[in-house]
Amino acid sequence: MNIAVVGLSHKTATVEVREKLSIPEPKVEAAIAQLTSYPSIDEAAILSTCNRMELYVVTREAESGIREILQFLSEFSQLPLQFLRRYLFILLRQDAVTHLMRVSAGLDSLVLGEGQILAQVKHTHRLAQQYNGAGRVLNQLFKEALKAGKDVRTKTDIGTGAVSISSAAVELAQLKLQNLADCRVTILGAGKMARLLVKHLLSKGATKIAIFNRSVERAEEMIGEFRANAEGVDFQVHSFDRFYSRLELSDLVFTSTASTEILVSRAHLEPFAANHPGLMLVDISVPRNVHSDANELPNVHTYNVDDLQAVVANNQESRRQMALQAEALLEESVLEFDLWWRSLETVPTISKLRQKMEVIREQEMEKALSRLGSEFAERHQEVIENLTRGIINKILHDPMVQLRAQQDIETRRRAMQTLQMLFDLETPGKVTETGGFGS
Repeated sequence: MNIAVVGLSHKTATVEVREKLSIPEPKVEAAIAQLTSYPSIDEAAILSTCNRMELYVVTREAESGIREILQFLSEFSQLPLQFLRRYLFILLRQDAVTHLMRVSAGLDSLVLGEGQILAQVKHTHRLAQQYNGAGRVLNQLFKEALKAGKDVRTKTDIGTGAVSISSAAVELAQLKLQNLADCRVTILGAGKMARLLVKHLLSKGATKIAIFNRSVERAEEMIGEFRANAEGVDFQVHSFDRFYSRLELSDLVFTSTASTEILVSRAHLEPFAANHPGLMLVDISVPRNVHSDANELPNVHTYNVDDLQAVVANNQESRRQMALQAEALLEESVLEFDLWWRSLETVPTISKLRQKMEVIREQEMEKALSRLGSEFAERHQEVIENLTRGIINKILHDPMVQLRAQQDIETRRRAMQTLQMLFDLETPGKVTETGGFGS
């Protein structure tokens, strides 16, 4: 059994490539079903965000499992493998485990220490459970990674400052426009990232914010969190169909939707661009909502998630020391998972030992009950059953605990070999007339 992760991120691929491999939530169930249908893959989870798309799998044989994952990615994206290979990374075993820990802690994010990724990892785990992709191994791995991510944020200050794509986008806008208080701000979308946009815009002094969304009710609910504590701020909420007429009246536009289609292009802006005082569009969606051709127009400046690097760089140095502290915490989590993972090696031996004990228990109890007579057996069978099970459990308790506790691989394997030899575990259930194990 091997753990593997195959994927791409902002470090290995541009947004143009990442959006081609993005797996939206409505397609996750089918994608997990397809992955686990391959002969070598037993478990699968999909982490797909604006900055990464990663497949976590448990595979019986690493080489064939990786081959099947690459086949899936090529079919899903409809891109040739030779094109995809240059952007993908492949990690196995402890490297794969360490990677998920770092992702969960925000150490692999575009914005070092971002908090949103932890919720995204949690959501990935929930979907993998819901769609039968996460089994024993991935469940344990994701639980450990989520715990590690929380520990890093609790025990270090790595999450201070601009720690999300949304906050970096607002910082970029402030850097370019200087004074957000006078800007007419438009936000397309009403999800978590849009909510964070509003939060950071208010902290930077924005006073004119309009939200456009297909569901007006959802947008009203989102903006309702801020109305009471944002005195003097002009909030507006509109349906999506009024968005295009608002563009001409905006100074700053953020797009943050789950749409897989381009929503803003040159054609939408061309009628008024030449006479506009200056329009800045910041697209933090993957796949992109704003076409690159919009940047060809006069007075229009577009930015996407890859353009946030400069903002991120300003925050990186102050977090570098905190990241070192976080890495030390993650090493403990990786070691803890590794011990659990290695302990799985003992499961077959423990299972065989318990099965053999159970065979003996059942045979001896049956003989004892037949000697006691049917009337006594019927009245006291449950008591005798519980007594014999209790004896077996107490006999097996210490060997099982000691076997799992052995951290040294060779020591543990020698202990398993000794148990297999002493109890003849390759021939379970074979019992002599005197009640001992046969040869």
